[in-house]
Amino acid sequence: MKFVKYILSIAFAFLMFTACKDKEIQKEEVLRPVQYQVVGNSNAQKIRTFSGVAKAGDEIELSFRSTGIITTLDIQVGQKVNKGDLIAKLDNVQANLAYEQSVSALNSAKSAMHTAKSSLDRIQSLYEKGSNSLSDYEAAKNAYQSALDQYESAKRNKSIQQSQISYGYIKAPKTGIIAAKNSQLNENVSAGQIIAVLNAGDQTNIKVGLPENIINKVQLGMQPEISFSALEGKKFKGNVIEVAPIVDEGSATYPVKIDIVAASKEIKPGMTAKVTFNFGETQTTTTTALVIPVKSVGEDGKGNFVFLIESEDDSTGQVQKHYINIGELTTAGFVIKSGLSEGQKIATAGLQTLLDGQKVKLQ
Repeated sequence: MKFVKYILSIAFAFLMFTACKDKEIQKEEVLRPVQYQVVGNSNAQKIRTFSGVAKAGDEIELSFRSTGIITTLDIQVGQKVNKGDLIAKLDNVQANLAYEQSVSALNSAKSAMHTAKSSLDRIQSLYEKGSNSLSDYEAAKNAYQSALDQYESAKRNKSIQQSQISYGYIKAPKTGIIAAKNSQLNENVSAGQIIAVLNAGDQTNIKVGLPENIINKVQLGMQPEISFSALEGKKFKGNVIEVAPIVDEGSATYPVKIDIVAASKEIKPGMTAKVTFNFGETQTTTTTALVIPVKSVGEDGKGNFVFLIESEDDSTGQVQKHYINIGELTTAGFVIKSGLSEGQKIATAGLQTLLDGQKVKLQ
């Protein structure tokens, strides 16, 4: 009986050992993720993509030209307004008071002018009859001229004060959509303070900031490709219409405005866009030199090397240490003299931790 138990114990232990061994064999191999790049010629390196933001073709910031309290502000974001529609109105207390004073001053100046004219006519008649002296006549002429000047000045002041009243009204300069509302009813605002933003016009533009090493390559009329993350799968042709000559202090980049040719109504202001420039199209000569990033090149006692990636499914692969002969260093990377061919895949990050023959996961 003891012998049977002993045999059963040995069999059970053997089965447990076999099961554990099978589990170890079935354990999934963990592959190191690696970034890679397909080797291309220098023209391929001239394709650059930058992030931009969609803007209305005509974005108008609306503000008052005078100070006061808002008494009318009957607009909402997204509301359509027609040209000439009232957007906002100020109380205009100071402007109305100044206008009334200018009207009173004009009436007084007009009365004084008529009185001076009557006096001049009377003194002129007496002077012609010899009843008044030349000095009296000249004094009457000067008095009338002074009254006339004051009347003309009062007329101009009345016109100015009338304009001040109109500065307390904001009317839509164009037909469009209210994109932003920055103030509220009964708010005390100052001259030039932005009350609302009006998107007018049918065109849609992209505003993108370009670094200083790229801006000189951009020319008016260039046609970059535009895509939106919100409109997956759709691409649009752009047309560069403005290139800023000075840097934007806020972003340290040069603003460039791009018009969207045949823009879709699905494109809304504020959407993030990807703008792809092909600077190779502007070159008059074509070069076939291969260029690879600086970070993809390693060096040891035998020379410079890269890690080639052999992959059949572009998902996993095996790296091989491969020595190359590099040439000059350009802004795009090292020019390859020999050792690589166009279309080969090379690792671009983590060379220090890669081993010859190691299996990797492509990213």
